[in-house]
Amino acid sequence: MISMKKKILVIEDEEDIANLVKLVLETEDFEVKAILDPPLAYQTAKDYRPDAILLDLAMPKLNGWDIFKVLRNDPDFRDIPIAILTAKTQAFDEMVGLHVMKANAYITKPFGKQELIDKTHELFRKKI
Repeated sequence: MISMKKKILVIEDEEDIANLVKLVLETEDFEVKAILDPPLAYQTAKDYRPDAILLDLAMPKLNGWDIFKVLRNDPDFRDIPIAILTAKTQAFDEMVGLHVMKANAYITKPFGKQELIDKTHELFRKKI
């Protein structure tokens, strides 16, 4: 039987946060895969074919903005909603994320369970 669950890819280098996001979203009936190694993020996205991506910005080796740009430049990911998951809480950072980079959502750490759930569901309501 084919799963009808929406697939979420979480790109987050902190294992505790990745596991928390995975646990919370699985209770909402999402299928969630977490990747902890930023250089493997793009290939993992190509293989997993997510319906949405939650992406940390501050990661070692390859930062989230670089991954974001690579994904947005690939026609396969141009229309996939991407939510920024970050500790950057300044209004300027959020403005850049949403209006300059064109992320679909901006979730700041620490985030509440309900905020994570609501913003993830919102990704699919906004999708054209």
